[in-house]
Amino acid sequence: MENTSNRISSPARLKIVFRSLQHRNYRLFFFGQSISLIGTWMQSVAIYWLVYKITGSVLILGLVGFASKIPILLFSPITGVLIDRWSRHQVLIVTQILAMIQALILVIIYFAGSIEIWQIFILSIMMGCINAFDIPARHSFVIDMVEKKDLGNAIALNSLMFNGAMLIGPSIAGVLLAVEGEGICFLINVFSYLFVIISLYMMNNIPSVPLKQRSNIFKDMKDGFKYTFGFPPIKYIILFLALVNLLAVPYTLLLPAFAKEILQGGSNTYGFLIGSSGFGALLAALYLASVKTPLRMGNIIPWSASIFGIGLILFSFTHFPILSFILMIAVGFGDMLHTSASNTMLQNITDDDKRGRVMSIYTMSIVGIAPFGSLLIGELAKSLGTTITILIGGAACIIGALIFLRKLPDLKKLVFPVYNNLSFFNKVNAGIQTDPGNLINATYKLKSL
Repeated sequence: MENTSNRISSPARLKIVFRSLQHRNYRLFFFGQSISLIGTWMQSVAIYWLVYKITGSVLILGLVGFASKIPILLFSPITGVLIDRWSRHQVLIVTQILAMIQALILVIIYFAGSIEIWQIFILSIMMGCINAFDIPARHSFVIDMVEKKDLGNAIALNSLMFNGAMLIGPSIAGVLLAVEGEGICFLINVFSYLFVIISLYMMNNIPSVPLKQRSNIFKDMKDGFKYTFGFPPIKYIILFLALVNLLAVPYTLLLPAFAKEILQGGSNTYGFLIGSSGFGALLAALYLASVKTPLRMGNIIPWSASIFGIGLILFSFTHFPILSFILMIAVGFGDMLHTSASNTMLQNITDDDKRGRVMSIYTMSIVGIAPFGSLLIGELAKSLGTTITILIGGAACIIGALIFLRKLPDLKKLVFPVYNNLSFFNKVNAGIQTDPGNLINATYKLKSL
């Protein structure tokens, strides 16, 4: 007789994939943020297209990317300390309101007919300052909305909403850019912020910030770096992310030029390239949401980066739009799976009272490093061409994956005791201290024996 005990029905699978939505606060956040992110992606696509249309320069595209990311690199170490002290919920309300104001200023300038590149630079810097608080707060806030056993799933669903918006937003923007121009994309983004702001106000039973003795802010910042880079699994995940985001992820800045010069297309082609990447990332998020245990993330990190790298290398050689769209699906899949798997693993082994600081360093490695990546990629594209620059990014992913894979057995030995003692695995004996920091120290002592 066929054994059907291990079969899982489709509704049951969906329940597993979307299990974090059973938490009311996370459900509000998920739907509000999903709508807002669609508007954010529409504005992002329209901004880069407008800059390239005005200047025709991939170097200026890189400089605009630099302006929007450099505040994150400069301020994230301090904002991480403050997020560990403040209410993450209140921080998000403030950052979303400020982001809506920034979008409104952009709309007013655009429809006044006086928009210039220097204004775009200033607004990009303003958004970077907002994101220096918003991104680490948003990552850290997940633990305040779900039970810890659902943390990995909630992180995956965050990726799902981000990439669902990445699929929908640029596709809509591509059509609107051709029909109505950039202004309508900017205007839609303003109204999209209302949904996430309302959802944040509707939340209840948000955990309060624990009262504790707080030392000097710079000492706390130093402790955060020491904690992050003192444990090899966290350190190597962060360094691998930094490498990929320095040399590979800025390929998105070159897509307007690639769409126009290589594929001989226009705004629609550019929009569909971004949308194809978003579709691949959406598939990655769905896959990750179905993973029940974070123990598998160590293996996922290197092979997902390899998919990203191989996809970029093949994409750099193609001259056919349909093939380019297909390869961008693989690129988006590998990129997002690598980032989300790294996030999940970090959050599962990070001490709660240092979560904001670790997430701020994580933000630096995926967003803060991007300014230098933008400048580097812009200069390489100017000197070597768009094709060779994208190929170099793909090769960096593969080299990083091989190095990480070589380190993986040793990293697993250090991580397993942490996983094995976390309460959400239901393997904690009564009276055992499960603080990850203490477990890390114990691991070091065991290793030195």
